[in-house]
Amino acid sequence: MENIENYNPLEKKHIGESVVRAMFDQPVTPLGAIEPFLGVGIYAIYYTGKFPPYITLSQSNENGKFGQPIYVGKAVPSGARKGLNIQIDHELFKRIREHAESIKQSSNLDITDFYCRHLNVDDIWIPLGETLLIEMFRPLWNVVVDGFGNHDPGSGRYNQMKSRWDVLHPGRTWAEKCSPYTGSIDDLLVTIRDYLEVK
Repeated sequence: MENIENYNPLEKKHIGESVVRAMFDQPVTPLGAIEPFLGVGIYAIYYTGKFPPYITLSQSNENGKFGQPIYVGKAVPSGARKGLNIQIDHELFKRIREHAESIKQSSNLDITDFYCRHLNVDDIWIPLGETLLIEMFRPLWNVVVDGFGNHDPGSGRYNQMKSRWDVLHPGRTWAEKCSPYTGSIDDLLVTIRDYLEVK
């Protein structure tokens, strides 16, 4: 006889799923128009523009559907990584604003083509919520076109290779100081096309 497992609403996975469902109940806002707010949590960014390699993705988000994020991420409380006293400030807003600035600096993306939804979350569930979102949607900028969430590595560390994101979307001043990308851009475009066709 098949052993049927009882549903446990307090199991970690199910709690994480409830966090994800709560996020998708949040409104979608133009990325360039998000007002400051307090809190930490998770977010999803959506693309609706005409950049040729992303057309398939853009179609998933047209007419208000917002069915496929291009990137998902998290913002944790200050001090969380070092075990310090946790201070809740504008971390989630600041992280989303950093992304908006990266897009504005790009030479071939338009901030008006991007939208975002976000959810303030108790800090203990933030990593789980982000992980489930990535597993669920496999967003392009999380999985294939890496580097969107990168920060300026600082003086003396520009020997790292320029990210795929900065190769496709040049404009961030600090990224131009990094070592040249050694891959083939044509191969990257094929990888993006094949990845989006399968999704």
